[in-house]
Amino acid sequence: MANSAGSKKRARQAEKRRQHNASLRSMARTYLKKVNAAVEAGDKEAAQAAYGVAVSAMDKAASKGIFHQNKVSRHKSRLNAQIKAL
Repeated sequence: MANSAGSKKRARQAEKRRQHNASLRSMARTYLKKVNAAVEAGDKEAAQAAYGVAVSAMDKAASKGIFHQNKVSRHKSRLNAQIKAL
């Protein structure tokens, strides 16, 4: 438990940052699920539109340290390959 004023403030900041990071991570995962759903349905136009939004969200999250850049690149590559295969 935080006792000093400084440690109490750091605890508040850490919790706020944790919630913000969780929100960004959840949003990016939701966009990935939308792309996967469109691919499963076989709808190429919807998949491409969802892919653009997902790539933007994943890149922003990677730039903020939410995801590792290699993980983002791997997801983008695999999703793009699935869309091209439609």
